[in-house]
Amino acid sequence: MLEIDRLTFSYRCGETGFAFDLSIRPGEIAGLTGPSGAGKSTLFDLIAGFLDPASGDIRLSGRSILGLPPEDRPVSILFQSDNLFDHLSTGANVALGLGSTGRADDERVIEALAQMGLSGMISRRAAQLSGGQRQRVALARTLLRNRPILLLDEPFTGLDSETAVPIRNLVRHMVRANHWHAIVVSHQPEDIEALADSTYRIEDGRTVPG
Repeated sequence: MLEIDRLTFSYRCGETGFAFDLSIRPGEIAGLTGPSGAGKSTLFDLIAGFLDPASGDIRLSGRSILGLPPEDRPVSILFQSDNLFDHLSTGANVALGLGSTGRADDERVIEALAQMGLSGMISRRAAQLSGGQRQRVALARTLLRNRPILLLDEPFTGLDSETAVPIRNLVRHMVRANHWHAIVVSHQPEDIEALADSTYRIEDGRTVPG
């Protein structure tokens, strides 16, 4: 179980900030909605360790992860911007998900690109990809990290509906198969409807179920 327990944060001292409460079972996908600036990215940054909470806890299987630096947290995160390295090949970008030992010709990289419908682009530089292709490369890299907590921020941006359907199915299958605890942020209702086992919305800096 991933437990976000009375987690609070404020960007300025004395300011009314954010308070988050939610729990996610292994293999479950929680959909998170809310207007821009509501706090969705703040929650992701707190879970990933990029921000320190004022109070509360984040527990995975009963153990707090707050004391871990970002690089040691059991988290895979896809940012809204794809963060690809334009000078590297598609394969090399995906291989970064395997850490320092990753290679572009690794079978896991080849399979990950195939699952994204990008088999013929392993050698193409990231700078030469379309927006939708870049998003799929970034998602492949994120999934390849295979961490217990999966955070996806607008993961299907730039994908047409025909392409998005099998990619959403892939994400759902991988979360189930690997018993990940996933949170998906999307402004597209069809993404949340297709993926989420539970839903939360952020209102006035607070998470509200449903």
